[in-house]
Amino acid sequence: MGARVHPSAVVEAGARLGDGVVVGALCYIGDDVQVGDGTEFGPHCSVMGPTRIGRNNRFIGHCAVGGEPQDKKFGGERVELVIGDDNTFREFVTLNRGTGNGGGVTRIGDRNWLLAYVHVAHDCTIGNDCVFSNNATLAGHVTVGDHVILSGFAGVHQFCRIGAHAFVGMGAFVNGDVPPFVMVAQEDYGRPRGINAEGLKRRGFDAGRISAIKRAYRALYVAGGSLDDARTKLAEIAGDSEDVRMLLDFVNSGDRPLLR
Repeated sequence: MGARVHPSAVVEAGARLGDGVVVGALCYIGDDVQVGDGTEFGPHCSVMGPTRIGRNNRFIGHCAVGGEPQDKKFGGERVELVIGDDNTFREFVTLNRGTGNGGGVTRIGDRNWLLAYVHVAHDCTIGNDCVFSNNATLAGHVTVGDHVILSGFAGVHQFCRIGAHAFVGMGAFVNGDVPPFVMVAQEDYGRPRGINAEGLKRRGFDAGRISAIKRAYRALYVAGGSLDDARTKLAEIAGDSEDVRMLLDFVNSGDRPLLR
């Protein structure tokens, strides 16, 4: 089964559309765009290349996909946007390609939900199974792990990392790395406010795993010692917890200050 293209849509000759692709009214699909089987574009979407889109994605309408990076240093070099499978992009989502000095690729994984007016800037990497609520915004070079939730109007500063299973509350502005499992609430810039316990329960984390993560959180944020003191305590807890080992690895590998 071939692609179905609305008569008012424009698909350039260099685009490649998989089986079952649907291109809605008044869409534009540019050169050097590859779209996997079963992906659907609602009305008024634009896709600029080079962009690679996987299977069974849904772009509901008015999405701007693969646009040039919003970076004054961009000189027109070949850069890409790569999107995985089974993602949903709601109205007016904007997804920019990478930059030549930032790795060259903006990358989005599988099974993510990006709601209305979400913006993903150049050179970002998003994992799998994330939810970005309305107007959540990533600046350039942000890395987001799996199962992350960004609430409405959350904003993330360039080069920050958001660890797996983290939760960023409504309107929180994040200017430092957020470790895995941590919940951030709004107070000028976002500040840690406990672990994302409810989300972990929904994903099958048992009481023992959650208890170890809570002890790690207390060592990192409540005990009142230095970051080196917290690392020592985390290393002790990590001996019995793979989750805490992941958190400790995250803390040890960052370039920006830890959000504390």
